[in-house]
Amino acid sequence: MTSPSILDVLEEIITTVVEPGATDVDTNGEFPRAALTALGEAGLLGLLSSTDVGGLGGTLGEAAHVVRRLATTCGSTAMVVCMHYSAVVVIEQHGSEETRRAIASGNHLSTLAFSETGSRSHFWAPIGTATASGDEVVLDASKSWITSAEEADSYVWTSRPTAADGGASLWLVPADASGLKVAGPFDGLGLRGNGSSPVVATDVRIPLANGLGDDGAGLDIALGVVLPTFQILNASCSLGVMDAAVAKTIQHVTTARFAHLDQSLADQPVVRQHLARMKNLADAASCLVDDAVDALATGRDDAPLRMLQSKGVAGATALEVVDLAMRVGGGAAFRKDIGIERHFRDARASAVMAPTVDALQEFIGRALCGMPLFG
Repeated sequence: MTSPSILDVLEEIITTVVEPGATDVDTNGEFPRAALTALGEAGLLGLLSSTDVGGLGGTLGEAAHVVRRLATTCGSTAMVVCMHYSAVVVIEQHGSEETRRAIASGNHLSTLAFSETGSRSHFWAPIGTATASGDEVVLDASKSWITSAEEADSYVWTSRPTAADGGASLWLVPADASGLKVAGPFDGLGLRGNGSSPVVATDVRIPLANGLGDDGAGLDIALGVVLPTFQILNASCSLGVMDAAVAKTIQHVTTARFAHLDQSLADQPVVRQHLARMKNLADAASCLVDDAVDALATGRDDAPLRMLQSKGVAGATALEVVDLAMRVGGGAAFRKDIGIERHFRDARASAVMAPTVDALQEFIGRALCGMPLFG
């Protein structure tokens, strides 16, 4: 349960900053810097940071609520926060106190740098290298997409190990490190303000002390620490998009009218049936994600399965719900002032973000058959 104080602060920021800026973020592809600044000043960027370093010591369930509520208003802001929280959980366990305190204070935005050009959405198979050089490590890689690429202060970065046989290693890479090159601003179909861009690392030198965990242990950390948080929060983005699509569709069908029949669109049985299906699908996905949060929090035996299902089900369901919203809205839904088409575009992202919906279906099937995820 999210505390009332967090809810109150979040609602104020959404009302005064996020919602007024959402249209410009989408239309112009602007990074939601004002929203991130407000969230940082309110302490919400440090939600998952320990109270020992000045954070709020929040739970995954509280983070899921924050991301879901943001996504009802601005999918780009929600995704930036999703990726930040996903990076923070690693930094909290393995990062320096200095960085942890900066995050807790709201003055440091982080993100994940996992997917690579060579292995694409197979984040578990890094191609980029890390070469030990004295008390430094030299990184070379071509990252295919990094959310907040030009805006984050640091990246939680995957590479091949420096010496270990197989696996991966994780590093905290300052975004201003010499040798990093961001391809350019993001100009995409949906989540247009999330600042997702390719980043190339050429002879990037960082201290060996910036390692996050042991050399070669990166995959275990990615799967055991990052993936549960990312899965739940990415699913929460999808839930928020569905919340908004359902609400805006109800608003449209109860106010738009057939003048010749003196009826609203909602007076048509087929419209009500489609709306009921949207709500049923959205609520079913929400229940599954809530159950996944509970399973992870209580250490239930089915927690790994529920975690895998969360993003796969929520992402796929969001596509169906927003497709129905466009269908019910008809031609009006294509207008930007109605707002449905923005959620239609934003919903597309989850299905292709690693692990993709297709990859998750394979993972779920392997889990059900008692097989390892990779093999």
